[in-house]
Amino acid sequence: MQGPPPPETIRVATVQVACDGSGEVSPALGHPRVFLRIEPDTGFVECGYCDRRFVLEGGPADQPRQ
Repeated sequence: MQGPPPPETIRVATVQVACDGSGEVSPALGHPRVFLRIEPDTGFVECGYCDRRFVLEGGPADQPRQ
């Protein structure tokens, strides 16, 4: 049984990403900036603060856009 889907999925082209939780609607809100690394065997990483999921384009977790 899987948990709920992540609140936001962002496709990226690099294995190193940074997340501060800000968004287009309210850029002032967020969390401390954290630097994350996508592991090649999973193809994604989730932010521990906001649960935003970063998916490596062409990686194992990359789903075709529908």
